[in-house]
Amino acid sequence: MSLNHERLGSGEPLVLIHGIGSQWQVWRPLFEHLAPHRDVVALDLPGFGDSPALPDGDEPTPWRLAEKVIELMDELGLERPLVAGNSLGGWVSLEVARRGRARAVAGISPAGFGLPREQAFAKGRLRVERAFARAMHTRGVPLIRNPVTRTPLFAGMVARPWAIPPDDAVGMFQNLGGSPGFDATLIAIHGVTFTGGQEITVPVTIMWGTRDLLLLPRQGPRAVRVLPDARLVPLKGAGHVPTYDAPDAIARELLAI
Repeated sequence: MSLNHERLGSGEPLVLIHGIGSQWQVWRPLFEHLAPHRDVVALDLPGFGDSPALPDGDEPTPWRLAEKVIELMDELGLERPLVAGNSLGGWVSLEVARRGRARAVAGISPAGFGLPREQAFAKGRLRVERAFARAMHTRGVPLIRNPVTRTPLFAGMVARPWAIPPDDAVGMFQNLGGSPGFDATLIAIHGVTFTGGQEITVPVTIMWGTRDLLLLPRQGPRAVRVLPDARLVPLKGAGHVPTYDAPDAIARELLAI
């Protein structure tokens, strides 16, 4: 099973991995900054976007998802690219690096560093947002297109929802509601944390939005404590999915790794 992906630009390869309920298009605000300098591969994880879900019984843990990303890298001839990801994608990126398949890695509000109460909070919030997106899959489109009504609906994930182009916002909303891999993936990641940071021997950059309301910013210092030589970069005023909040800052950090 090959993963759907978008590839553009030229230069050193850079693989971008989205979070749960998202799709490769969430990286589009960064493309104009990255494509002149990097061979960008933005992919859809199994069960999200246009990538098929894993077969029944094949649990979509971060480790299994990392294996699927590495399979795509092999298909594309990418031995040790730069790898970056947001939320679940950040955790998957770290797992790819732990397997020695990244030249450097960046995690943007990576999952895997929450305490039990924080994990329970995040799981509950994601379930609510997923349920709303499923129930309002078509009927909610006018609300999502309107920046006034879009703002409270997206405020838990994006600090500046009114700035998201309407078509992008609709795509994000409908993908969240329609992703066949969402439920199994949420179950697979709940109650587990990232381990093995000492096995990552390449440069690690951790970015965290200062207005992340899903994985709270206090998890950032916790992450760098278990990742030797990692550096923590705050994304001022950015939310959990910060590509529309701080594209310039994120691209600058990705081009520096």
